[in-house]
Amino acid sequence: MTTETNILTAAGKMPADKTAITDTISDAISEKTARRILSNYVGGRWVSAQTFGLLDVTNPASGEVLARVPLSGVAEVEAAVAAASAALPDWRARSVGERTEFIYALREKFRQRIDELAASVTRESGKVPSDARAEITRSIEVLEVACAAPMTMQGRILEGVARGINTETIRQPVGVCAAITPFNFPAMVPLWFVPFAIVYGNTFVLKPSEQVPLTSELMFHIFEEISLPCGVVNLVHGAHDAVNAILDSPGIRAVSFVGSVTTAKYIYRRAAENGKRVQALGGAKNYMVVMPDAVVDKTVSNVLGNAGQRCMAGSVLVTVGSAQTAIMGRLKAGAEKLIAGDGMDVKASLGPVISSAACERIHEAIESGLKEGAELLVDGRRPGGVPAGGNFVGPTILNHVKPEMRVAREEIFGPVLSVMHVDTLEQAIALVNSDPRGNGTSIFTENGAAVREYSRRIEVGMVGVNIGVAASPAYFPFSGWKDSFFGDLHVHGWDAVEFFTRKKTVTSRYFSAGETGKFFVEQGDKH
Repeated sequence: MTTETNILTAAGKMPADKTAITDTISDAISEKTARRILSNYVGGRWVSAQTFGLLDVTNPASGEVLARVPLSGVAEVEAAVAAASAALPDWRARSVGERTEFIYALREKFRQRIDELAASVTRESGKVPSDARAEITRSIEVLEVACAAPMTMQGRILEGVARGINTETIRQPVGVCAAITPFNFPAMVPLWFVPFAIVYGNTFVLKPSEQVPLTSELMFHIFEEISLPCGVVNLVHGAHDAVNAILDSPGIRAVSFVGSVTTAKYIYRRAAENGKRVQALGGAKNYMVVMPDAVVDKTVSNVLGNAGQRCMAGSVLVTVGSAQTAIMGRLKAGAEKLIAGDGMDVKASLGPVISSAACERIHEAIESGLKEGAELLVDGRRPGGVPAGGNFVGPTILNHVKPEMRVAREEIFGPVLSVMHVDTLEQAIALVNSDPRGNGTSIFTENGAAVREYSRRIEVGMVGVNIGVAASPAYFPFSGWKDSFFGDLHVHGWDAVEFFTRKKTVTSRYFSAGETGKFFVEQGDKH
């Protein structure tokens, strides 16, 4: 396999299933149903992929096979693009108000079925119910923001740029858009893109992660329920072949991606070379800086959570001066109280990581930290009381980590917190800015001057003040910097309308004075 093919093995990640969501349905699923082969959704129909390649979709908490996902290729992607292209003229011709009504109906369906959607997220990604439900709540927020399209899509006009001449700028759809989404947010990340794209008059092709396709499937069943016109949204399952087909398809005008830094660079380069508009979100190494005056209990509660499988997870804690003495004991005690387990277990506060390969990679990172001299403050490599066959890593804290260590340089994407110690805020800022990524960071302090200095000088796109996960609400851009983002326009917020529309400027004048009752009559025409 080529290097690029290996890179793209990690590219697609996200997804859906209507068959196995609620507890009652889950308990009733037969072996035959659980191993069913998922279909693509193209042109308003569920269709089988023309491929013999299949991957198991498993529950990361138990190893149970939930379904099998087809590895679609060029033919399946082009069929979806053809369906989206065919639907585009009618869809963009509908009024923005009519398109918004579909988004509002989608929002209502998500509110009604929040438990079902959250259960799907838990089952295929391993999240505990509180995290899964929070993901659906954030998804609903995105839908609500997209409902503002009649306002956000407005253009501008200037009367009298010259005598009798007006100039206006209008927004029009880009065309067929596509997204390649990750495993860690099966519902929310696809909805970062789909609602904005279609409400602005585009049509869409989604390639979710092959590891979590069931939630995407469920969402597409909901699209059917609101009678979204055929071809407006299309779902294609697959891995690297499907990704490359999207990047190369001449019918796709814009591509959105969320994943690792390496793959984001590849997506950005290949899509841009093919003349597409691109927004590619890469990985992160998010630093949390704790000042000596931080409120310790509140700080500790904000630091821990979500198995580290989010691009905004705080993975490095930097204590400044005496904060080291104040926080380390309580941080250790807080981590040891977290219980790893099946997401459906009410006692669990931390679910599994997505796969056995991820589990092994996280173990290797911990081992490398110990070999390079880090202190193992909390050991989560072999958590007790977890289900057999699951991919579990418990909360792990590595103390006295140095910037040159692997655990400091690489995105671990697991429940591992690296702790570093510096003497001053100046040193903390230099440390954070030395990282090539710049997604999110947080500072914990009650000192307004420190906050101002940190926020102004830090080279990171999203900054939290006494907030562990500084992810922006859907009405602001998700604005990663440096190697955490490749492109010009970020996800959601006011950047969404910029990315999913293109501007057209119209300059006009009319020769009639409008007095004769006739159209297009020159002034002075006496006929």
